[in-house]
Amino acid sequence: MFALRTLLLLLLPLCPGPGPGRGSEAKVTRSCTETRQILGARGYSLSLLPPALISGEHLRICPQEYTCCSSEIEERLTWDTEATFRGLVEESGSFLVHMLATRHRKFDEVFREMLSSAEHSLALLFHRSYGRLYSQHTPLFSGLFSRLRDYYEKSGEGLDDALVDFWAQLLERMFPLLHPQYIFSPDYLFCLTRLASSADDSLKPFGDSPRRLRLQITRAMVAARAFIQGLETGRDVVSEALKVPMSAGCKRAVMRLTGCPLCRGVPLLLPCRGFCLNVAHGCLSSQGLDPDWGAYLDGLLFLAEKIQGPFSFEQAAQSIGVKISEGLMYLQENSVAVSTQVFQECGGPPKAPARSRRAPAPPEEVGRLWTTGVEEERPTMAAGNSLPRLVWELRERLGRVRGFWAGLPLSVCGDPRMAADITQEAAPCWTGTGRGRYLLPVVGGSLTEQFNNPEVDVEASNPDLQTRTRRLHLRAATIRMKAAALGRDLELEDWDEDASGSGEGQHYADDWMAGAAAVAPPARPPRPPRRDGAGGKGGGVIIRHNQGRSRTGGTSIGFHTQPILILLLSALALLGPR
Repeated sequence: MFALRTLLLLLLPLCPGPGPGRGSEAKVTRSCTETRQILGARGYSLSLLPPALISGEHLRICPQEYTCCSSEIEERLTWDTEATFRGLVEESGSFLVHMLATRHRKFDEVFREMLSSAEHSLALLFHRSYGRLYSQHTPLFSGLFSRLRDYYEKSGEGLDDALVDFWAQLLERMFPLLHPQYIFSPDYLFCLTRLASSADDSLKPFGDSPRRLRLQITRAMVAARAFIQGLETGRDVVSEALKVPMSAGCKRAVMRLTGCPLCRGVPLLLPCRGFCLNVAHGCLSSQGLDPDWGAYLDGLLFLAEKIQGPFSFEQAAQSIGVKISEGLMYLQENSVAVSTQVFQECGGPPKAPARSRRAPAPPEEVGRLWTTGVEEERPTMAAGNSLPRLVWELRERLGRVRGFWAGLPLSVCGDPRMAADITQEAAPCWTGTGRGRYLLPVVGGSLTEQFNNPEVDVEASNPDLQTRTRRLHLRAATIRMKAAALGRDLELEDWDEDASGSGEGQHYADDWMAGAAAVAPPARPPRPPRRDGAGGKGGGVIIRHNQGRSRTGGTSIGFHTQPILILLLSALALLGPR
């Protein structure tokens, strides 16, 4: 027994004592060599960095224990850690901005190319079908495509006015050609176009072609324009949302996360993953775009399916020439009935003197029917840019980013500069006060859960005004796209005329395709064009009465009635007190 006691006394000095406690890393070594090397490489002045640990009573954010940081170093580190955090957030979302920008560019190129292709096809076919008659009136047709581009690009005059004016000007040009023995004054031509645009549709010189063209081209152009604007809005909103505005509470939390290990003299000790997630959730949960993000993606996909399906932009663009030609053929075939009705309503025009009568166009040109062109001469889309392929790619990419904002804190904390790897959770890490394990609860990303966030104050988790404004813009884009999927243009919709005060706007059947029977729009009251000046025979520029409507240039949003109510409620929900 005595021998055993003697052996234990001899081995006792060799046994290790208790493990290091809180702050023990400062007691083990009082060197700041690693901190000086790292901060010196970043451009910090070594004269401000003590060679050994000093008292930390002057620190404002980091633990006031032994430290390698002066007040100046702590302040500068706060700026640097904030910049690093913001940079990681922007870097994590850069692919999303790039994806939206690329989709916007590709779809925009396809839509523009389709319009150019349709214009080229019309010029080729009409020149072959009508010859000199078309050449003399080329500006009329090119002007129609110019106004379609104006609407698509910069929200100029409404599509309805552009199409009505085109048919009115076409009638002014074609009707005198049918009666070269008469003189048609500007007043007489004005009566002619007013009669053609009357509410009872008593005179339909071009048959049903204007209505069918209006239905098809309007819904396709409205959908394409709302879709492009939706992609553009999403790109801009996401880009701005990734520029995280850091509150004072978030700056302190990020400094404790990644800056204080340097001041503590343990720069190689990575922050605990739970610590990082709490900080990231507290700083980012209020800056994301959820729940409006999911509704926005649904609106994009829904409208994309319409553009390649029932609202086919390519089919609508290529049908312009077909519908115009059908209208001209109807006018030729029914010229006697149309002329009789015009002469009854507007009176008989005076006859032209024999020597000044216009020579009629050659019969082979006037009577020549429209025929389809050769397929190989029709411009083709660039390889890889077909609309179905672009829609398929968009659907695939949007599916990947649906949970982007919820997963953004995980992406940030996945960077090795921000936290230890998930595989090293059992290893000691930086807890905010020293080496150990992070034992505080890790909260989720919802705003409600931020009330229990142990790292970031709840005041710092409330959405700021800029974030609420961005969400409102995203919500407005979603409303526009959903309305466009119903064939409605919220920016230029005329509630009084097109809905007869019902507030429902125009709707188009999803299964209506080119050449099929269209859903009849509400009755339109007469809107006779007026001329700016006397003009010539059939050559004046038609200027339409605004009928009390306000037209705005640019891409500003002019919501009416229902959209205003929707956005007002959205604004109150987003901007109201929390």
